[in-house]
Amino acid sequence: MLSVKSVSRHAGTMPWFEESGQENALWSFILVGYGKCVYWLEGEKVLLEKGDVLLIPAGTSFYGKSIPSLSHEKYVITFAVSTETGLALPITAVTHPLHLRSTQADLLLGRIQTMWEEWTEQFPYREAMGHALLLEMLTRLNREWDHGPRSSVKHRQAEAMKAYIKNHYREKVTKDELAAAIGKSPNYAATLFRLTTGQTISDYVHAMRIKTAIYMLRHSQLTVGDIADYLGYCDTSYFHRTFRRLTGASPSVYMKERVEPLQ
Repeated sequence: MLSVKSVSRHAGTMPWFEESGQENALWSFILVGYGKCVYWLEGEKVLLEKGDVLLIPAGTSFYGKSIPSLSHEKYVITFAVSTETGLALPITAVTHPLHLRSTQADLLLGRIQTMWEEWTEQFPYREAMGHALLLEMLTRLNREWDHGPRSSVKHRQAEAMKAYIKNHYREKVTKDELAAAIGKSPNYAATLFRLTTGQTISDYVHAMRIKTAIYMLRHSQLTVGDIADYLGYCDTSYFHRTFRRLTGASPSVYMKERVEPLQ
């Protein structure tokens, strides 16, 4: 089985350096949220950018560092793997580091942010939650690894659809709009979107809306109803249900973290 040992986050321009030798018995799962940083793995240089995942097996010599004056954000999970898990997930049986540009980076980032919050706040049963989330992320990553690199055409189409949603997520977004954005049929657009992101169009839109809602609950003076309306939810009760389903908490929990304006 998997056993999560730590979840950490580094963000900003402050200098950062990390080093590990062959005696290290833990694996590392690294995901970059934005910016760039660099790792040397067994002497080989690897540049990590937004959306990149680096999986480093136990016993691998490596060191990583920030790039001077360049801001970046990354999350690092260290974990132990038993032999039984390696048989179930081939990706946990590799003996060399894997560097992947995940097409599901947004989904993975949401999962790892939840893990980091669980560890930072020291929530009860965080080990069980961490195990479940890490197993899901590794499973999704293994599926991408099995299929190999996506064709550049499909990757561009997927990015075009995500860009369209980014500009229209407060509106109703359907497979018809995304199909028009890439010049393909609605069914092709919906299938490609799910294949490359791991989410349906509707799930992706809701996730983007709720991510914005969390920020507004913490950093604006708007009411929950105003935020729901701004994000395209005409029914506030539906917004509440969607918010709780995706975050496990009510909007009021995040509103308590609101920073009051200076008088």
